[in-house]
Amino acid sequence: MSKSLLSFKYLTFDVVGTLIDFEGGITGCLAGIAAETGTTVDGETALALYRKARYDTDAGLFPDDLVRVYGVIAPGLGLPADRRYGERLRDSAASWSGFPDSKAALARLAQRYRLIAMTNARRWAFEHFSRELGDPFHAAFTADDTGTEKPDPAFFQQVFAFVGREGHGKDDILHVAQSQYHDIGVSRSLGMTNCWIQRRHAVAGYGGTIEPAEFTVPDHHFTSLAGLADAVDAAAGQVVPA
Repeated sequence: MSKSLLSFKYLTFDVVGTLIDFEGGITGCLAGIAAETGTTVDGETALALYRKARYDTDAGLFPDDLVRVYGVIAPGLGLPADRRYGERLRDSAASWSGFPDSKAALARLAQRYRLIAMTNARRWAFEHFSRELGDPFHAAFTADDTGTEKPDPAFFQQVFAFVGREGHGKDDILHVAQSQYHDIGVSRSLGMTNCWIQRRHAVAGYGGTIEPAEFTVPDHHFTSLAGLADAVDAAAGQVVPA
């Protein structure tokens, strides 16, 4: 039986895909390039090509790697492979939006928990994401800080060490994420309690996120971050916002 939502002191968050709409950011930028060059792109096709290119063995850190990724996927989308468009895709990360519920839900959750960001993005991009989300985080770990990327357990171990220095342990953490591959599976293997935010619940497939080798049934499951915040309020006996 899953632990009560009220039993945790920390919520750790995947950021890109859970809080920030990276798929919308990528497809929106590609659509803009397409419009300028006299063509159109299908969003799901673009995400499928992105997913394959992003996980090449020579992939770099995100979102800097989007320059390389663009050059790989542009021919398949009928777009010019000019480097300047790849740089435009990379730089678009600075203006990607949070999901409509992210900022308000994080503010509600921050009243009860310490929020920790865990992102495979580089620090420069995370700073933009954090501002978009209202700077709600107690601490943040990026690929630059950890020297690795999820689902590497070493990323999580650095977070455990931080929480340990504050006098707590991994049993005090609820890990919240949308990616089965990067977060839900590995958090389960490390003995964490997890919460799957199924952002693509209304769309088939895994979009821009790599498909896991096997599906992990989460401890808690919501289709929005607002759903998690509502469940926490309900567990605490508070009135859920209309």
